[in-house]
Amino acid sequence: MKKRLRISIISGAFLGVICIIGGSVRAGGFVGNLPYLAGMWYNRVIIGLVVGLGGELRIVRGAANRYVRGALLGLVVSFAFFLSTGFGDPVAFVAGILYGVIIEFVVRK
Repeated sequence: MKKRLRISIISGAFLGVICIIGGSVRAGGFVGNLPYLAGMWYNRVIIGLVVGLGGELRIVRGAANRYVRGALLGLVVSFAFFLSTGFGDPVAFVAGILYGVIIEFVVRK
């Protein structure tokens, strides 16, 4: 459990950096957008935390469970950020769902 949690949080933090880069392009740069970008990064770290803690959660039967679980947990966590933007950043919302799947993939390897 400790290894899974550590890997998933680090993966979330790394994906958060990628998200900051994309978010800064969509937001028009870093200046004046630091709270938004920091919130985006933090949201990705939280996705990593939740995915790491959710390792025993079973949603569907079979090997696809880990990816369905990652997508669902990514959706739930990134929806909070999506709400805070007033539904203004659907790209970040969808990326959060994909990042949940990516984190599950990384943790599995």
